[in-house]
Amino acid sequence: MANTITQHSYYKALTGIGVGVILLGIALYFASIKTLYDLPVIMMLIGVWMTLQNGYRFTHPRAHAPDIVLNSKTLNNVLTNYAIIIAMVVLVLIICFLQPRFMQVRVVLDIMTQSSTKLIIALGICFTLIIAGCDLSAGRIVGLAAVISTSMLQTADYGNRFFPELSQLPLFVPILVAVCICMMFGALNGFLVAQYEMHPFIATLATSVIVYGSCSLYFDLPPNNSQPIGGVRPDFAALGQTKFFQGGGFPGVSILIPIAAIITVIIWFVLNKTVFGKNVYALGGNREAAVVAGVNVYATNLFIFVLAAGLYGIAGVLEAARTAGATNQYGMGYELDAIAACVVGGVSLMGGIATVSGIIAGVFVFTIITYGLQFISVSPMWQQVIKGIIIATAVAIDMGKYRKKN
Repeated sequence: MANTITQHSYYKALTGIGVGVILLGIALYFASIKTLYDLPVIMMLIGVWMTLQNGYRFTHPRAHAPDIVLNSKTLNNVLTNYAIIIAMVVLVLIICFLQPRFMQVRVVLDIMTQSSTKLIIALGICFTLIIAGCDLSAGRIVGLAAVISTSMLQTADYGNRFFPELSQLPLFVPILVAVCICMMFGALNGFLVAQYEMHPFIATLATSVIVYGSCSLYFDLPPNNSQPIGGVRPDFAALGQTKFFQGGGFPGVSILIPIAAIITVIIWFVLNKTVFGKNVYALGGNREAAVVAGVNVYATNLFIFVLAAGLYGIAGVLEAARTAGATNQYGMGYELDAIAACVVGGVSLMGGIATVSGIIAGVFVFTIITYGLQFISVSPMWQQVIKGIIIATAVAIDMGKYRKKN
């Protein structure tokens, strides 16, 4: 038919566009236009990503993949599904026009670094969203992990040690202790949801209060007495502050970026290639059908919250290492940003729908918008207004798609 295009041709065209972006970036690079800063390099990187992603799909076509119908309905669906991404691209272009220094590799690396721990938290919270729930304890669990790990990883000569008599422990011991304690609170979440069929909103709200109170009591222990915890060991700080390939004018790649990338690959594998991942989607898509299919609802719910809390714990440890300190206020509100990023990334609040690539996009959307608005000195109050509009729009789009399906 004249108004259709095959999947093969579609990805071939996108691969060609990627190659074109690379060539344009190369041309601009050799043109040496100073006002473009690092835009040619950024374009080449984007072009390589487009070429690799779509080239793989072009050379490995799906069997019996349906043709793409070219009509107004298809265009409307594309605009609906990618409305937030399109809005972000427009905003980035406006920021680049107002402040060309935004087009630097350093800025891109800063955004990726800031997104790393946020992505880990979002990957944890997405499991609870897939089953049409949520997790309001995420931020407080992040703070708990930060306080526990930092309190046991201070230098021996620091004047205000949390545990003055504690000997220098191997680095992995306090980290493991912190993550395991976080997972215990995750188990509490899962137990309340699985055993009493309590709505995750209420269960995790209760746990959030318990976690914050427990963390504050721990933080107030003498001789610390609620003082900010500092003086962290260099090997601990290195977990969040090390940079690779730094030098020669290149700002370096933060260690947080490969750590987040590794965790992302693991979560993608869990969601897409394991029985547990399939059970999570089944439970979120249709609970009754999942029960009939033999899914252990109790165990699945329990492990979802334990796994999520483990990821929050890892993020809390990395945040403490990055900032070389911690207080009981760490992580406050992080769960709301993570939920918003997931929703913007296409995770349905109705359950059963989520992709790791969408979550990555959602986290980057929020980080880019926040970083970009700060870059052009937009008032923090206006930043909150804009973020609120984005969240409301994303939820409205999600609900609209849900209504269409029903």
